[in-house]
Amino acid sequence: MTPHALAELRDARHRLERSSFAARVTRVFDAPIARGLARLPPHWSSSVANATHVALTKALVTAIATIDPGRLKRPSNLMHKVAAAATGAAGGAFGLVALPIELPVSTAVMLRSIADVARSEGERIETVDARLACLEVFALGGSTPAHTGEPRYFAVRVALARAVTEAAEFIAERGLVREGAPAIVRLIAQIASRFGAAVSEKAAAQAIPLIGAAGGALVNLMFIDHFQDLARGHFVVRRLERVYGADVVRDAYTLALSAPGTSSDVRL
Repeated sequence: MTPHALAELRDARHRLERSSFAARVTRVFDAPIARGLARLPPHWSSSVANATHVALTKALVTAIATIDPGRLKRPSNLMHKVAAAATGAAGGAFGLVALPIELPVSTAVMLRSIADVARSEGERIETVDARLACLEVFALGGSTPAHTGEPRYFAVRVALARAVTEAAEFIAERGLVREGAPAIVRLIAQIASRFGAAVSEKAAAQAIPLIGAAGGALVNLMFIDHFQDLARGHFVVRRLERVYGADVVRDAYTLALSAPGTSSDVRL
């Protein structure tokens, strides 16, 4: 790998292995996320599970359709952040009861943004593989799989590999995504189990007293910024894999990049 490619991979690793969304919220609001989690009602986990399943399924079917696959311009991160902030303001104003309405909209905006990042990194987003790779980004922002002796990013990809393959085969054979298809349900369930952790953290942040509409907008802004960072890292890794091969990139990511590097992360 060239020095430039190694620098890109170092930046990607920083984005993908960095601190969690909860840590971002704690730094900005100077309040532990546990304070918000304690305010969530007892049935909240099932509500989050239902909301994430619905949001991811709707996003998979609809959110990527408007991307122009032929344009390799820079992604419209700011435009998507403005849209996410607007939906977050509504969620902050109406509280937790607005989540089932707000989350599908926010998720669709984020998936559209993720697809935009993918396209800018050379992905053919009209293909099934690229669309499912966009959906994988939501799993990268949630809970970490059990320790496997490898970086968290690759552990998530390995955990999802079989479900992604089965979903891709189903979509390739049937043409259209059917929401109730077992292969699609299994993939959504695996991604939702991890994405749901980040959604719970977002809801907990919005449950912190006095956040309100302005705070809700800021929380959503941080939320989409978090997943835009993950998307950039993910699709840089995939681009480098297409050039150098998956094994070479994985070895470099795991072994050769332990030294800290610079990052071009977007800051709020």
